[in-house]
Parts: sequence; structure tokens; C-alpha cells
Amino acid sequence: MNAPLNLGSQDAIARAALQARVVQALSRDLPQHALLYQSEDTTPYECDGLTAYRQRPLVVALPETEAQVQAVLRSCHALGVPVVARGAGTGLSGGAMPHAQGVTLSLAKFNKIVKLDPLARTARVQCGVRNLAISEAAAPLGLYYAPDPSSQIACTIGGNVAENSGGVHCLKYGLTLHNVLQVRGFTAQGEPITFGSQALDAPGYDLLSLAVGSEGMLAVTIEVLVKLVPKPQLARCIMASFDDVRKAGDAVAAVIAAGIIPAGLEMMDKPMTAAVEDFVHAGYDLSAEAILLCESDGTPEEVEEEIARMSEVLSRHGATAIAVSQSEAERLRFWSGRKNAFPASGRISPDYMCMDSTIPRKRLADILLAIAEMEKKYQLRCANVFHAGDGNLHPLILFDANDPDQLRRCELFGADILETSVAMGGTVTGEHGVGVEKLNSMCVQFSAAENAQMFAVKRAFDPQSLLNPGKVIPTLQRCAEYGKELVRGGKLKHPDLPRF
Repeated sequence: MNAPLNLGSQDAIARAALQARVVQALSRDLPQHALLYQSEDTTPYECDGLTAYRQRPLVVALPETEAQVQAVLRSCHALGVPVVARGAGTGLSGGAMPHAQGVTLSLAKFNKIVKLDPLARTARVQCGVRNLAISEAAAPLGLYYAPDPSSQIACTIGGNVAENSGGVHCLKYGLTLHNVLQVRGFTAQGEPITFGSQALDAPGYDLLSLAVGSEGMLAVTIEVLVKLVPKPQLARCIMASFDDVRKAGDAVAAVIAAGIIPAGLEMMDKPMTAAVEDFVHAGYDLSAEAILLCESDGTPEEVEEEIARMSEVLSRHGATAIAVSQSEAERLRFWSGRKNAFPASGRISPDYMCMDSTIPRKRLADILLAIAEMEKKYQLRCANVFHAGDGNLHPLILFDANDPDQLRRCELFGADILETSVAMGGTVTGEHGVGVEKLNSMCVQFSAAENAQMFAVKRAFDPQSLLNPGKVIPTLQRCAEYGKELVRGGKLKHPDLPRF
């Protein structure tokens, strides 16, 4: 993890000199009000949603036009100064944490919906447009934007592109990648670049798939062309209770095995259910060890048939209670708990660290039971909520960041979850990205050769490594040191994982 920079007197003098050079250069590119460098002005930018790690940027730039973005990038490239693009700052892996000797490029003012095309079912939007604002604008046309991360009221489409965000409806409608046609922006050198096209395919390599989820390492996103889908005639939600997490996990696999692809298939364990029920009063069964939310949408006939099929599968696999929403208000109430899982956790703990790994659906119960053992090992509580349909976990480790020992144990707990997920056939991230949070765990997921190939891709776009450096891809030296630490501490519990 990157800790705040502790500057000695000589370092402080050097930093002040660099700051003066950067401010002088960017003053030619931006008006005075769009350039922040006093500590009281830059402190609000020192972290994203991963609040345990903070770093004040050297300078914050707030461009208002594309020409200004281009000019800032060109100036920073000429100076060899790192640039970290920032949207709404809702990311949860430290992807927007500033560089101590770099510029934070805030794109918050790029918040216009450029064009809605009901015939092509697309929306062209600037990177700072909120996720939910797209659906709100498209609603009069009977359309909406499908990816719906829990932070959709605040998170921006540029950030969604950076992290390849999903949401509760990602099982049926896909992640950001599946709902974006084109991304336009600038390289580290300030050169215009476009990924994808207005058509369903683009000539040459599929660079759009490379750009979406690249965490701001390859280019700065300015404008995005997204797909819109018709609003379903009807949506209904099943809330199913289970007295055992293994039964709930098996029921998830059984729903998919039955050939049913729900619009949403989410799971919450008992601690999370208790937290959200106290917060939003969604009507959850507090005696259940796990709750599944299974949604169907489409025509009334399609929904009726799918709800009946899912209810039968859930009952056959041990559901102790099943409730089906009878109105749109009740459906939204069922979902309100799931959508408010993060703020609900914030009410019961000074801090939380939200992990984000994936596992095969058949291992859902195994990972939950493993996490329960980790709670005892690290003496910290953990509440679990996740996209059960595609095996994307979001364990929320509860701790107090003011206690250094709790922070240390929280980091170890999180790494244990990620590495156990890998051992079960999963990955260290699903939709929150790697950022700074998961750098060490990337050493477990990927070999030295694979990390070297990822560095080669970055160098092809950003030879000087100026865009969001020090994140996502761990250095070979870091992985070697992390491997030694694992062996010394006797933590390498999975013999099938690489030994460094």
C-alpha cells in the first residue's frame, strides 16, 4: 500500500520547487480558478473511496474544455510529471489516489449529455456525467443505461469505464464493457485517441476491450458512447431466505444451471442483512443466515413464468421463506437494502474496507465459510454482500483506521480473502479495480512473465509511465519482496500458488 509521503526538509524544498515549476507551466494552460495547489485546496483530493490511504497531490487541475485537458497533458508530459485522472472519487481501490509529485486531473466539469439517439439507442456523454443521470435523461424515451453500480447516484461514466463497473443487473445486461461502443480521449502525450466505433465492431485490434477497465493507465477518457436498452414492461423481485449459507450458494448455482438468467441475483449474509435492515427497513428476514434477491424483467408473461420457475428452484434447494414483490414500490424496497449496503456498514463501524474478488459460483459457500474463519483469525468483523449470479464478492471488513494494529490486520484479512479466491479458481478483482489496494495480491494472481506483458502494453501507450503510475501492475521487485514475506511469515497456505 502507498502511505502518505513523509517529507524531510530537503525533500520538502525539492517538492516546493517542482510545484512552482508545474504551477508556472499549467498557468499558461488554465485560468487561475482552475488550478489548485495550496494544501487546504488540495486536501479534499487526497483519496478516493478507499479512505485508509491518503496522499495530497502536488497540483489539482480542473479543466473546462477539451483543449485545456490536452494542454495540461502536453505540459505534464514535457515536464515528466505524473498525471492521475479523477472523476467523482467514488472508487474503492485507491485508483484515484494522487501521486505525491504529480497532477490530479479532475474531470468533474465534463458533465454534459451530448446527444441521445433513440433510433440507434445510444447516448453520447462526457466522462463526468453521473451513471444514474444517463437513465434519468433517457427515461422519457423509454430507455435506460443498464450497468447500475451501487454508487450510481454519484459515480461517473468515466470512472465506470476505468474500472469496468457492473451492478446488481450485470448478470443479464453485462458490465460497462458490454454496454459501451466507443471511448474517446487523449494519450499521456496529449494526442487524441478513440477506442471502438459507433458500429458494433471496429477495424483492427479490439482496443476498446483494452481501454475499458484499464484504470486510467492508458489514456484519459473524455467522452463515451454508451448503449441504451428499452425499459422492461414489468420487473418483479423474489426475496428468498435460507437457514444455511451453503444452501443459498447451491441455490444460486441451481438457478443458473436451470437455464435461467435473472435480471439480478444478489446475496447477503446475516450480518449484512442486520446492518441494512436497521438502516432502510426493507423487510428482510433477520433470522436467515443468507438472503437471495432474484429479479425477473420483461413482458408480464415472461416475468410470471420466470418468477414461477425461480421460486420452484429456490424452494427445492432449501429456501425457508419466499416473498415476491407485488408492486413496483415493494420491488424497490427489496432492493433498497442491497443498494445501501455500503452506507449501512458505515453506520456500524468507524471504517470499512470493501474487497472485490470473484470465484466460481459453486464455491460461494466455501468462500463464506472461509471468511468466517478469517474473522476469528484476524479478530475483525466482516459483512458480505455480492453479485451471486456471477460470483463477484464484496466482503466489507469492519475496522477503525485510527488504530494502526486494526489497519494492519484489516490489510492481512483482505489479502487473505483475495488469495483464497485465487486458490478457489477466481480473481483478485471483479469490478472495483486493482488500484493500490491489490498490488500485492496481483503477485499471487499473475506470474512475473504475465506482469511483464502488462507493463509492455502500458509502455506502448505511455512510454514514460506518466498516467496513474505505481498502480494496477506490481513491479517484479515488489512481487519478489512480497513472496519472501509470505514464505518468512509462513503464510503461503496454498501449495499450488507460485512461490517467488
